[in-house]
Amino acid sequence: PSPVWGDEREAVSLALEWAASHTTVATDPKTTARSAADLQAEVGETITEGGIGAVRAMELFDEVLLPATRSSEDPMNLAYIPAAPTRAAVAFDTVVSAANVFGGIWENGAGAIFAENQVLRWLADLLGWPAESAGVFVAGGTHGNLSALATARDHALRERGRRPEGGWALACASTAHSSISSAAKLLDMDVVTVPVDDRGHLTGEALEELLGADERICAVVASAGTTNAGIVDDLASVIGTAHRHGAWVHVDGAYGGAALAAPSVRERFAGIEQADSFIVDPHKWLFAPYDCCALLYRDPRPAAATHSQHAAYLDSIDRGESNPSDLAAHLSRRTRGLPLWYSLATHGTAAYTAAIERCLATSRTVARGIDESEHLELLLEPELSVVVFRRPGWTPEAYRRWSQRLAKNGTILCVPTAFRGEIALRLAFVNPATDPQAVLEVLRTTMLGADGG
Repeated sequence: PSPVWGDEREAVSLALEWAASHTTVATDPKTTARSAADLQAEVGETITEGGIGAVRAMELFDEVLLPATRSSEDPMNLAYIPAAPTRAAVAFDTVVSAANVFGGIWENGAGAIFAENQVLRWLADLLGWPAESAGVFVAGGTHGNLSALATARDHALRERGRRPEGGWALACASTAHSSISSAAKLLDMDVVTVPVDDRGHLTGEALEELLGADERICAVVASAGTTNAGIVDDLASVIGTAHRHGAWVHVDGAYGGAALAAPSVRERFAGIEQADSFIVDPHKWLFAPYDCCALLYRDPRPAAATHSQHAAYLDSIDRGESNPSDLAAHLSRRTRGLPLWYSLATHGTAAYTAAIERCLATSRTVARGIDESEHLELLLEPELSVVVFRRPGWTPEAYRRWSQRLAKNGTILCVPTAFRGEIALRLAFVNPATDPQAVLEVLRTTMLGADGG
């Protein structure tokens, strides 16, 4: 019989040729989002009974759809936590899709999972974790945090033998990522917010009385680099205190965990070797494409007890091997850790250390320039690679006007945030190609006015 899909050679060639050329094209940080109505008017209906053909589909993507997105990897995209994947990692993501490996169980994906596990071992070694530690790559930090906290909750139930009156709770600082409260909601756990110290850190001292008084708290979440300000909690005291009270400690290093590979700031993570679980998003600061989160457990057995799925058709799985589906809330998964593996294998870990250190150096240079400026105010010394500052005299509207104007003309992406109750600006440096002098020049020439215009 003739193939259902017909001859797909043209569709394949168009897609692969575009992918090959796109790995080397220049980017820009312009904000180019368009309304759905505007896009509908230009694109029209693409999902039709007979199809529109590969040529037209690729033309629409290249000329209309992609230009209505924003480049995350441009050196002057400094908003939120952008991404700057290596070209090697981007290219290999195409290989991963073409290979189409089922990465949930060893039987199907042994070779690919083996390669992913070598990356996870590198990360575990950076954490100072034992040989039996293990992990899995999931879609993003929200998925990783949810899976880790589900493990913590179920581990507490197995350890204590009962659910406490009022249900389970977790403790974290007000600076914890929004995904923590989202995970708690999904897991039917209350969130107990712990005050930070005058430098913005969660500490064991602040936890001590709280943990002793509230038996519902089965997990503590610490940040290894807050998204808003790049602050690393006092991990050693947090972990020590939590463990004395029998609480699981999960470290959210989605953004900042990459800095474990940088000797200049490694001491900020002291104590992390005793944490119970940890995440880092390679698509943030380990130069991998979207989407990729590494979730690791110091002891993977509680995770397997929580997440392993059992059914008649799954009973033949060899549970003695490394089955990624056992360590998070998923079964089917693509081997999303392979682009990072390929890039690491290609460039070596020393290059990754150098790239992260360059981002740290850039943040210090920009912070120093802001501190020395007559019209800007640095709000804290950067602990990692996030710089938070303000323009004294500007109203919230002036901040928004300045940010939107520079975003639309592609000069820089820097959006307002809140810091210690006041409006401020933040720059997140995760791209080693960012020139600190170019950033300072933009700030010097565009922020002199009193109204942000």
